[in-house]
Amino acid sequence: MLLHITERDRAIAAKQSGTYRADSLDTEGFIHCSTPDQVIWVANQFYRGQSSLVLLVIDVDRVRAEVKYDPVEGVGVFPHIYGELNADAIVQVIDFPPNSDGSFTLPDQLLS
Repeated sequence: MLLHITERDRAIAAKQSGTYRADSLDTEGFIHCSTPDQVIWVANQFYRGQSSLVLLVIDVDRVRAEVKYDPVEGVGVFPHIYGELNADAIVQVIDFPPNSDGSFTLPDQLLS
């Protein structure tokens, strides 16, 4: 399972169009993803306090584009999708609101 943080409207548009494209695909050549163990660090580093976010839960076996695990200096190895994400690989969309202090915690659906 991979996770990707995005805005609710973009998740809805992906389900309607059949594909998802993050801005990073054009600027960096891939879509940033995380494992469940990494996503809270990412959220707190880059999305602190932002609302209207969701987590795309992605079945890596269904992703048609290439998935690579790339090292991020000083942080670890993160999954990246090198191409558009086919919407049928998105198996769940989970609301991802910040806590009252702006920080994030793992949603209950992912705690098991």
